[in-house]
Amino acid sequence: MTPSSLDDTEFVVHSIAQTAVDNERAFGDLDSVVGDGDFGFSLARGFEIVLADWPDFDRSSPADFLKKIALVISGRIGGTSGPLWGTAFLRASGAIAGKADLDGDDVVAMLRAAADGIKARGKSDLGDKTLLDALVPATDAFEAELRARGGPEPWRSPAQPSSRGNRPTRRASCRPAADGRVTRESAASVPPTLAPSPSP
Repeated sequence: MTPSSLDDTEFVVHSIAQTAVDNERAFGDLDSVVGDGDFGFSLARGFEIVLADWPDFDRSSPADFLKKIALVISGRIGGTSGPLWGTAFLRASGAIAGKADLDGDDVVAMLRAAADGIKARGKSDLGDKTLLDALVPATDAFEAELRARGGPEPWRSPAQPSSRGNRPTRRASCRPAADGRVTRESAASVPPTLAPSPSP
């Protein structure tokens, strides 16, 4: 049986959730350099609830599914992460409202909407050492491949551009947090286990 757009959407969200849970310690170690070290814990606890409630989510359409995920994340992930991730999923949902079958252009629209939501909610942009430094280059690469070739292959293309996108920020310090804290150690703070492999 050919997978549907909803099947694909579920696969992506489940992969994100499982990755957040599996990398709780690594994300916490990273955050301990630039913040209070609770990012991994908060993210994992929120996505654990997503996984636990997985069978009960509305699957009327990809947009409805993403909207329900957004509501859970916004309400159950602490700190600033909940609103940011919740906004990203909610904006992605809005970009495909009313659609059952999604194509590459819809994926680009979802990713752009998610990035715009993160920018607006977090008052951040490229170069601020946030998720945007990976998400935006990955989206750019996906769209470029989509225009050049089309078909399913562009789904695999964003990984290297995503890794390359964060390199210019690795020697920069993070922007100050709400309480004004920022550490010199935030420069070059990507742990070896998370750092991308050098390009050949």
